[in-house]
Amino acid sequence: MIPSDISSRAARVGAALAGTAGVLVLAGCGTADAAGGTSAGDASYADGTYEASGSYATPESVETIDVTVELTDGVISVVEVAGDPTRPESERYQERFIGGISDEVVGKSLDEISVTRVAGSSLTSGGFNEAIEQIKADARQ
Repeated sequence: MIPSDISSRAARVGAALAGTAGVLVLAGCGTADAAGGTSAGDASYADGTYEASGSYATPESVETIDVTVELTDGVISVVEVAGDPTRPESERYQERFIGGISDEVVGKSLDEISVTRVAGSSLTSGGFNEAIEQIKADARQ
């Protein structure tokens, strides 16, 4: 029975290696659009100023923030966030988020940003990311 166990294990290891190699080969692939651009991960965006709102839930309320982004060559050159918190704790976290968001996203491409926590504020990031998705849709060429 030992030879059978060894060959079975070798077959499983071989299948795992083949699967890993396939994933690595596919990860290097991309699709080009008709204009010779890049895949959807590197979408082209029109320069300009875009505004959108996003909302997020806290344990006590649902809060909304307004996001304004200025794009230059697909890169965020200016970001402004305005909040209208309904709860004192939300106000504190929004202020922290607003104070730190510029350092997190200015100079990065719109597709590159992924905000999860800014200056200790994690829930506000949900509203920001929601607004960024709308801005991406509006700015896409």
